[in-house]
Amino acid sequence: MKKFVLIVLSVLLAIPAFSQVNFGLKAGASTTNVKMEDVKTLTSGESEYLVNAIKSANYGFHAGAFLRISMAGFYIQPELLFASRTDEYKIVEGVESEIVKQQFNRLDLPVMLGAKFGPVRLNAGPAARLLINSPKDLIDDADFKAMYNDLTFGYQAGIGFDIFKKLVVDLRYEGSLQKYQTKIDAGGEKVSLDDRPNAFLLSVGIMF
Repeated sequence: MKKFVLIVLSVLLAIPAFSQVNFGLKAGASTTNVKMEDVKTLTSGESEYLVNAIKSANYGFHAGAFLRISMAGFYIQPELLFASRTDEYKIVEGVESEIVKQQFNRLDLPVMLGAKFGPVRLNAGPAARLLINSPKDLIDDADFKAMYNDLTFGYQAGIGFDIFKKLVVDLRYEGSLQKYQTKIDAGGEKVSLDDRPNAFLLSVGIMF
């Protein structure tokens, strides 16, 4: 047992000597398609609302920093990013309709595990998302209140390129591991509108 502990400690102490640590900054854009299985009908008293997501891509942006620890052709890259996205919903009441926009500001914390093949990288890993703002209610009515999870979990996977070992380009797909639960509380009944949307992310950065 003592020999095993000594071997583990020796490996841990040796990692910094055989690894390369780089710091970087990055920024980019994302596109999502917020959708629901069908049109949601909500009733409040004598008023009836139809809620539907706009069937088009919604765009956002992200920016932040990352740390890359490389060793023997593999690397781990934790990131801390500020991200913002705006979703659009169509609200129909009788013959009148209105487009309602909701902006989501959040902190994204992906931890990417990858392998390097020359300038090309393949990577994947878990991604946590912390909502840092309170979006406006989807419907401006006292009987309706949008409910959001503050912390959700997903994953990212994609391909990257290191140009001249300084310029970093990444294209990733982001998926969900759980619902982010956009809900409306209608008379005590919570109605789910959609899941945490999947997204494509393109970013460019510089590594020091």
